[in-house]
Amino acid sequence: MEIDSDTNDCQTNTADSEPEFTMATEIFNKDTTIELRKKHIGPSCKVFFGKDPIKIIRAEGQYMYNEKGERYLDCINNVAHVGHSHPYVVNAAVKQMELLNTNSRFLHDNLVQYAQRLTATLPEQLSVCYFVNSGSEANDLALRLARQHTGNEDIITLNHAYHGHVSSLIDISPYKFLQLDKSAKKDFVHVASTPDIYRGKFREDHPDPATAYADEVKDIMQEAHRNGRKIAAFIAESLQSCGGQIIPPAGYFQKVAQHVRKAGGVFIADEVQVGFGRVGKHFWAFQLQGEDFTPDIVTMGKPIGNGHPLSCVVTTKEIAESFMSSGMEYFNTFGGNPVSCAIGNAVLDVIEKQDLQGNADKVGNYLIELLNEQKEKHPLIGDIRGVGLFVGVDMVKDRVKRTPATAEAQHVIYKLKEHNILLSADGPHRNILKFKPPMCFSEEDAKFAVDNIDEILTAIENATMVKTDNVESNAAENGACKRKMTSYDNEHSSGENGHHEHTNGNGAACGQQIVYSHDSHKVSCKRIRT
Repeated sequence: MEIDSDTNDCQTNTADSEPEFTMATEIFNKDTTIELRKKHIGPSCKVFFGKDPIKIIRAEGQYMYNEKGERYLDCINNVAHVGHSHPYVVNAAVKQMELLNTNSRFLHDNLVQYAQRLTATLPEQLSVCYFVNSGSEANDLALRLARQHTGNEDIITLNHAYHGHVSSLIDISPYKFLQLDKSAKKDFVHVASTPDIYRGKFREDHPDPATAYADEVKDIMQEAHRNGRKIAAFIAESLQSCGGQIIPPAGYFQKVAQHVRKAGGVFIADEVQVGFGRVGKHFWAFQLQGEDFTPDIVTMGKPIGNGHPLSCVVTTKEIAESFMSSGMEYFNTFGGNPVSCAIGNAVLDVIEKQDLQGNADKVGNYLIELLNEQKEKHPLIGDIRGVGLFVGVDMVKDRVKRTPATAEAQHVIYKLKEHNILLSADGPHRNILKFKPPMCFSEEDAKFAVDNIDEILTAIENATMVKTDNVESNAAENGACKRKMTSYDNEHSSGENGHHEHTNGNGAACGQQIVYSHDSHKVSCKRIRT
C-alpha cells in the first residue's frame, strides 16, 4: 500500500465522505456494556467522563466515533500517533501476521531492520535495542540496566513524575505513590523538584533556573552519599506529561547528567509520551536541550506502535555489555516479534513520508498562537506552554498567586465533550488542559478546539460578572464584602498548597473567586492518567 506523501492526512484515502460503519457494530447496548464493565472489570480501572462515559466503536485519523456514529475530535490520544486505524500500518500488520509471528530467538529481518532504523534517529552512541511491549516494561528494564551497570541501587526522580504501573515504577513515580501516603516513598528513592519555571520554586524571573534546579539534584546526591547510599540513575520524562506539561529549561539535563555521572550514575530519558517527532523541531524531546546532551538510556513506548503493544529501550554498547555480564539471559516472549517490528517500521514510514514531524511543528505553533490570543482575553488562563503537538493550558483563579483553577478546568473538558471535542486535564492540581493529539491534527482542528474553549471561558466569565455584580450590590448595602460559598466551591476551591483561596482572575478588590453554575456536571477530581 502506498502512502500519500502530498498530504498530512492520517489516512491514505482522503475522501470527504463520512466513513462507513460496516464493521463497527455493537455487541451490547451502552447500558449493558456499562453494567458488564462494573461486574467484570476491576473498579480501579476508570473511564473518562465517569458520569456519562463515551462508548467508542471505531476511529479514523484524528476522529473517534461513538455507537451512534457521532464524531469526536481527539485532542488527547498520543498513542494513535500517526492517526487512528492508519491503513498503511494496519496493512503492514495484517501482511506480516499472515506470514509469521514468533519470538526473537529465531533470526528475522524485521527485527534488525527496525533496530537499525530506530537507532539511526538517535545519537550515535545509543546503538543497542531491547524490544518489549509497553512503556512500563521499558522503564522497568531501564532500571535493571542502570543498576547492573553501576552496581548501585538508588534512583533520583522528579516530583509529580509518572513512569509506569508496575511495582518498580510506582516506587519512583511520586504522581502515584504520594496518593497513598508520604511514608510510601522508599529509602532508595530521592525526589527532586520538577523543573517548572511557572509554578515551581525557581520561576521565569530567576536568572538561571536550569542551574538552580540541577544544583538541587547535586545536593540530593551529596546527602544520599553522606547517608551511605549510591545513585544508580536519574530518570526523567523529557517533557513531563502527567506532571502538567512541563518543559524543562534549556541546559537542565546537561547539568544534571554531569552531576549524576560524576556520582557514578546514569541518565535515563523517558520518551514514552513525547517521542517520535511530537515536539516538531526534533524527533526526540530530549534533543530540545541541545546537541551537547545525550542520555545513557532512552525508553520509548505509546506512539511507537500506533496502538499496537510495542516499546523499546535503547542504550550504549557499554551498558548493554554490563547487563550481559550478570550471566542472566534476557528474553521477552513477544518483544521484537516480526509483527510488532513490521508495525514499528510502518509507523516510521508514515512519519517520514507524510512529514508528520513537520506537521507537528507547524500546527503546534499555530495552536500555541491561538491559545496565547485566548490568554490575552481570558484571565482564567495563567500560562500557555508547550512545543509541537504537546501543549498545556494552565488555568488559574488568580494570575498573581497562580492559584490552580481545578474546578474550572474540569468544567471546560466536560463542556468540550458536549461539543464533541475530547480533551483532558492533569497536573498536580488537575488544572492543566492537555493537548497531545494524533500527529495529523490540522490547523482547522486546532481552531475548532480553541474557538470552543473561547466560547466556554466566555460563558464562565459572563456568569462570573453576574455573580460579581450581585456581590458588589450586597456589599454596598451591608458595608462589607461578602460572598456565599456553594458546596461545590468548598469542594473544589483549594489553593496550590491545599488551603482555600478566594481570589479572582484579574486581581479585583474584595477577593472574589471566579465561580459559575456547575450543577449539571458534578465531576470527580480523581486522576485518570492519559
